[in-house]
Amino acid sequence: MARKHQQHEEHQNHEAWAIPYGDLVTLLLAFFVVMYAMSSVNAGKYRVLSNALNAAFRGTPTTPELIPVGTHQVTLEEQLPAASVAQLFNAGVPVQRSARTPGPGGEPDETSTKTTIATAEVEADAAKARELAGVEADVSGALAELIKNNQVHVKLLHDAVEVQIGADVLFASGVADPSASAVPVLQRLSEALRPWPNAIRVEGHTDDVQIRGGAFRSNWELSGARAGSVVRLLMEKGIDPRRLELVGYGEYRPLMPNSTADGRNANRRVVLLILGRTQGVTAPPP
Repeated sequence: MARKHQQHEEHQNHEAWAIPYGDLVTLLLAFFVVMYAMSSVNAGKYRVLSNALNAAFRGTPTTPELIPVGTHQVTLEEQLPAASVAQLFNAGVPVQRSARTPGPGGEPDETSTKTTIATAEVEADAAKARELAGVEADVSGALAELIKNNQVHVKLLHDAVEVQIGADVLFASGVADPSASAVPVLQRLSEALRPWPNAIRVEGHTDDVQIRGGAFRSNWELSGARAGSVVRLLMEKGIDPRRLELVGYGEYRPLMPNSTADGRNANRRVVLLILGRTQGVTAPPP
């Protein structure tokens, strides 16, 4: 009698589900990685890549390049305050300028127009500052000896160069006719100012000591006459008269109190203001 072979039951694997589940999780992970990569891709680079693939497999790319209307590239001058741009411009750092971009109706974009105007103002301020610095250097060089002796003071202001000359350098007490020593001083000053086209305002100032007799009835008249004498000498030395103007302030704009001799001496003065190009009347140099 043949022996009956006992058949063994096949072993049932209860963890077979783990393999497809692991594959599914892997696929989901790959899917989310691809979705994240697509969400953070640069649109411009993606368009370039898409066009390149289309050109390689299908021919000429069909995706048009969209040109935004009414926008412009943000430049350095829009990112920084005007004062910082002016400092960079004076230092010789190249600053990119904005062009006027047409808007939807063909008119210049308002933002771009304002930027262009601001840029022009910054450049004008920088040019004026450089010009006034050149005037200050030339005048200081011409009157160096008097500046050293504290008889003349030259100061660079925001929109002008101030040249303050003591009245005793130019005039005798109580008179408006320039002294002999005033002629070479004004000659050197004229030579320094002649190449520059800036307007020149001549101001006369006195102390508060009242005039008794003489050719002038008040300090106001004396200050105006002294300013006029300086203007006349500047014209004779070659300064275009269209650049000149004069004003007399009398004793009403003192630098120091008139209670001391030093204060009164400081207040008796003639001041020349060489104005920036945006002020006053300018004329081309002769």
